[in-house]
Amino acid sequence: MRKIFITSILLYAHVIIAQDLRLKKNEGGLMSLGIRSTISAFNDSETNNFGKGVGGQFRIQLSDRINTDWFFDYLTSDIGSVANRTDYHIGWSVLFYPYLKENQLFKPYILAGHCFDYSYMVDNVDKNNFAERWSSAVQAGIGTHVNITKRIDLSLTSQYMIHLGGHIHPIINQNSVSFQNETGVSLEGHLLITVGFNYKLIDLW
Repeated sequence: MRKIFITSILLYAHVIIAQDLRLKKNEGGLMSLGIRSTISAFNDSETNNFGKGVGGQFRIQLSDRINTDWFFDYLTSDIGSVANRTDYHIGWSVLFYPYLKENQLFKPYILAGHCFDYSYMVDNVDKNNFAERWSSAVQAGIGTHVNITKRIDLSLTSQYMIHLGGHIHPIINQNSVSFQNETGVSLEGHLLITVGFNYKLIDLW
């Protein structure tokens, strides 16, 4: 019974993916759903570690040249060998396509947007030794879609994110760590490299 159920799901997914994408007018109104994987090249100059994680996104395209991307990321990283860090991003970006042509394999874009961020740092041994913060951020960058089919694309994005809020500063002393919350506005930034896999569901208008 389980094999029949799994086979049916796979066949249904194959039929859905194989269906042609019918546009009502232009690409405005396209709704996409996807998954993504992200590498964060920051996480405190004291440790020089990279964060990595997964997330999800959906897009609603407004016109041929303008798209919107709504996303969630979950990132983790090590702070030396004594602590670890978790970041949650939830936000949106506007994508602008400067170069368009029919049946293009690569579809480059420029993006800019905003997100909310929650960061949590904790000692690997003493879980009561932790620090956390909420902040807002803005991001901008470039990327391209690789159109595998009319419905499926692989998206590659490089963007720089600047956090507008307080900063948590880890202080490592041999095998121990403490956390210092710096008040005020700190323009902490980091580079994000994202790979996303997206499926165009429907043309809404």
